[in-house]
Amino acid sequence: MMKIQGLKEYMMSATSQRLQIRMQADQEELALRIARATPRDGSFEVQPGVHFRRTSTAAEAVHGFSEPAFCLIAQGSKTIQLGENRFRYDTAHYLITTVGLPLSGQVIDASAQRPFLGFRLMLDPSIVADVMMESGRLSSRDEGGDVKAIDVSALDAELLDATLRLVRLTGTPSEFRILAPLVVREIVYRLLTGAQGNRMRHLATFSGQAHRMVRAVEKLRQNFDKPLRIEDVARELRMSVSGFHAHFKAVTAMSPLQFQKQLRLQEARRLMLSESLDAAEAGYRVGYDDASHFNREYKRRFGKPPMRDIERLREMAGAAE
Repeated sequence: MMKIQGLKEYMMSATSQRLQIRMQADQEELALRIARATPRDGSFEVQPGVHFRRTSTAAEAVHGFSEPAFCLIAQGSKTIQLGENRFRYDTAHYLITTVGLPLSGQVIDASAQRPFLGFRLMLDPSIVADVMMESGRLSSRDEGGDVKAIDVSALDAELLDATLRLVRLTGTPSEFRILAPLVVREIVYRLLTGAQGNRMRHLATFSGQAHRMVRAVEKLRQNFDKPLRIEDVARELRMSVSGFHAHFKAVTAMSPLQFQKQLRLQEARRLMLSESLDAAEAGYRVGYDDASHFNREYKRRFGKPPMRDIERLREMAGAAE
């Protein structure tokens, strides 16, 4: 009996070692292929819905909007900030976002010799719904309604393998057109059956609280420059004010007013940077009537007063050219 138990433990250990060797080889190939496809720093859409990212230096946080996506890191590490929640992920983890949210991301491990290399696959809700139905992994009406719209989980060998096969296909457009949809469906299936299955079901839930929160986020994004009346939004979603507020914060990690503020400040920053508006005009365009209030909120969010922040961003852009 002791010999049989020892043999089982040996076989399990040997299997685990083979799995680790396989994952390391896949990770190295993934990094090599992304590095070859990104000759310089930046973000590249190498095929529709498939993006590679290369960054050669650890830098300050970059503010922007998430979209529904599955993300892997082939080399390096990164942190993501959503409201008060901070997530760190690296080559051993993957990240999923399911709703368009204002985020800040910071590459914290990168160098010219070993640049940060990232992979991002945009997630199509219709494909997620189709795979859910085909696999029989349908959710109940309110399942996952209070699951945050972003999280990080440990990467497993099968998900890494499927991702690598998709990356291989990006180099041959004729094969990508035919085979990539099959691999994408496999990736979606593995995400649905993995640690973030409930989060994936946000993308395919057409009733219940999850869908209501997606509708609320879209409404706020479309009307961020207008006064926010929580009662009106809750009524439109057929929810109580307290229920709407609680569910919204559970999914986005922010109250509706905090969410609107982040939308306004990021849009004001874009207007000053790309359209050369001054701080007062940008603040007014995004819904601030009081310039001093706008300046205070902006500095609290980005660390510097508006025009000093924009000057710094322009200097950084000039140095990178």
